[in-house]
Amino acid sequence: MLKFLRKVSISTKFKEDPHKMELTITLPADFAPMPLTEVLEKEWLIPRKVRHFLRTRRQVQVNQVNAPFHQLIQPGDVVHLVFEESDYPVPTILPGDAAKVAVLYEDEQLIVVNKPAGMKTHPNQPNEQDTLLNHLAAYLAPAYPYVVHRLDKETSGVILFAKNPVVLPILGRLLADKAIYRRYQAIVQGTIQTITITKKIGRDRHDRRKRIIDEHNGKAAVTHITVVHHLPGKTAVYCQLETGRTHQIRVHLAAMGHPIIGDPLYGQAGKRLMLHAEQLTFSLPFTQEKISVTAPGFW
Repeated sequence: MLKFLRKVSISTKFKEDPHKMELTITLPADFAPMPLTEVLEKEWLIPRKVRHFLRTRRQVQVNQVNAPFHQLIQPGDVVHLVFEESDYPVPTILPGDAAKVAVLYEDEQLIVVNKPAGMKTHPNQPNEQDTLLNHLAAYLAPAYPYVVHRLDKETSGVILFAKNPVVLPILGRLLADKAIYRRYQAIVQGTIQTITITKKIGRDRHDRRKRIIDEHNGKAAVTHITVVHHLPGKTAVYCQLETGRTHQIRVHLAAMGHPIIGDPLYGQAGKRLMLHAEQLTFSLPFTQEKISVTAPGFW
């Protein structure tokens, strides 16, 4: 389910030459005027080397005219960029099965899909072909998917991928700046109350698969737990992440004595891990259009 909050215009296409990609952006009415060089560097996070190539190859146009990098860019301007394959190396991903991709939202720059429980986000070995990234590679061909964030194999729900390498660092910055709102559904053992958990998380030296609470050497982790309703012997909760540590929700809830039902690492294995990424809310790159994407879960 997708909720649009503002309309914009943007397009990407692969040229007849498969080794080139074009990006065309119509700047929104509330865009703050600034020099083209600042837009490329500070707003769109295009690397210095690539900006150099764009300049020397004269592959930047504003309103269909080759543009000097000092030109002031205004609301409504149409910025056209052409990238070469050498600007961003093409990843090697074995294509999987496009039919296994459940799309929740897709535009020219990114795709949000509903990951089933039991499917890995990406391969760990070069010959793997049955992960979500493999299936997306088949679905998006000739474009390639780029991992923005991950979900545990056992976790279902909303997950975001970039459709080109230009947008990837912008989405990464949104994630680092906590500008991507992520809400999960979970069903935990016992009766828990609404709480914010701030225990630091580190690696388990005895089991490389696991993470532990480590207040001395661990990394900061913040999880907000909100009770939805209490059930006999268990509680349905929303979990909102401020940080994105590996297994963060699972470790935090287990540390409170309320492991997620069906957790094979931090609780007791069951039919499935009762953790579902329900919602992502964020502003789209280049245009700042705010969207909210949800995948119905346990309730």
